[in-house]
Amino acid sequence: MALRLFCLIFVRLRWHADLVRRCWIFKRRSQGRPPTRACVRTLVFRLARENPLWGYRRIAGELASLGCRVGASTVWLILKKAGIDPAPRRVGPTWSGFLRVNVRHLRRVLAAYETRFNEHRPHRSLGQAAPLRALPDPAEGDVKVIRRDRLGGLIHENAQVAQGG
Repeated sequence: MALRLFCLIFVRLRWHADLVRRCWIFKRRSQGRPPTRACVRTLVFRLARENPLWGYRRIAGELASLGCRVGASTVWLILKKAGIDPAPRRVGPTWSGFLRVNVRHLRRVLAAYETRFNEHRPHRSLGQAAPLRALPDPAEGDVKVIRRDRLGGLIHENAQVAQGG
């Protein structure tokens, strides 16, 4: 009797499970982000290869201007999965490599800047006098000023010129 009751319970549970499965049918959704189309991935690879200085945001912007709405994070993910560095300057020296190669030039520029700072640049705390010079005499009348560029235009040096008369 107990075995028969036990089997009857399992049969009824099975029937209930089948009934629920038939009544509550819904389309199962795939989880996660939908896959990116192959044509978009190909276009991302092409833009990254032809423009090595562009980052993933610039590539996403160019795709948007072409009418393809792709987020920057999607472009980043596509490039990362392909093993391409998604940051700008994928080709070229690193910052530490640049500094190692140009150390002599950088020291020369720094020395020129230091000289300019200590000899020519006016300091507000010293009454507009450079640290290593005395205060200049005040100018009277029209003053002609000559501008010289130093360090390739990085620093502009202005000097007064004597008037001929």
